[in-house]
Amino acid sequence: MATVMQDLYADRVARGAIDPDPAQEAVLPEFERIVEGLAQPAKRGLFRRAPEPPRGLYLWGGVGRGKSMLMDLFAGALTVPARRVHFHAFMQEVHTGMTAARARGVDDPVKPVARGIADAIRCLAFDEMQITDITDAMIVGRLFEQLFGAGVVVVATSNRPPDDLYKDGLNRALFLPFIDLLKERMVVRELAGETDHRQDRLAGSPVYFTPADARARARIDAIWQGLTGGETAPLALRVKGRDVVLPEFHNGAARARFFELCGQPLGPADYLAIAEAVRLLVIDDIPCLSRSNFNEAKRFVTLVDALYEAKVRLICSAAAEPESLYVEGEGSFEFARTASRLREMMSHGWGQGAG
Repeated sequence: MATVMQDLYADRVARGAIDPDPAQEAVLPEFERIVEGLAQPAKRGLFRRAPEPPRGLYLWGGVGRGKSMLMDLFAGALTVPARRVHFHAFMQEVHTGMTAARARGVDDPVKPVARGIADAIRCLAFDEMQITDITDAMIVGRLFEQLFGAGVVVVATSNRPPDDLYKDGLNRALFLPFIDLLKERMVVRELAGETDHRQDRLAGSPVYFTPADARARARIDAIWQGLTGGETAPLALRVKGRDVVLPEFHNGAARARFFELCGQPLGPADYLAIAEAVRLLVIDDIPCLSRSNFNEAKRFVTLVDALYEAKVRLICSAAAEPESLYVEGEGSFEFARTASRLREMMSHGWGQGAG
């Protein structure tokens, strides 16, 4: 007998919105059991206990395997109050709530934040769960313990298995009990599909446009519309107590102008956080670089290095081809490596299989 999730999935396949994928179909029952468990009516009566909430789900896998698409279907199938949110955006809200609680003189600001979430929803659905900030690492365990205790069901997607969360992070030993809590309260499943559907959407399409004129912007706009459906929102990343804002974000894809990324006083930690948070980045209007904008050039080199090491897909418009972006001034010789990396990142299949 077909289920709600299977029906929604089959409808998307029938409309040509997605291609059938056995790996995606294999995890539909995990979402379905949560939909059904949350739909159970609360028992009434003096001696009747409310039904136990279903275990959550932690779905991890490589880029473009369809995790966010499945989360879309799941959110649409729920009949109870729920929230679908990107993990970094959620943690930003948590920090804001804790600051407000401290201003009221609350000794433990995590408790009122967790209570406010639990009072509003029964299911919390996260996209792109990952921990890169020491402050988040110290908060998230206590927050989730409170949410689980209040009966909130958590569903999360991630590019990493739970044991790799906050890998090599500062004081990681203090974070390990949270990983144990996740595995206790959530079913862990890998979405092990062989197809990178995001790569398929970009197959045959250029990803580096020059010159950075109206024609280039129109072509990138068309790609961006296809990736996001026009549904974007800013994403604030918390890095060492500061916010690094990506102005447009949707399901692991982000877009920003060169000046917003490299014209600001950002450093390696900021670019590493961006590379962790996104799997595809669009950069508009990369200018020619020289001694007149040396600081911006240095930041761009650092950004490209972070994106390259993290296997992030890159789409950009630039004033010149990579080899001609930086031809004079201090650092122009060293820029050859950056140009080479940009060339490699332009090739079809770049980033495929990245986690």
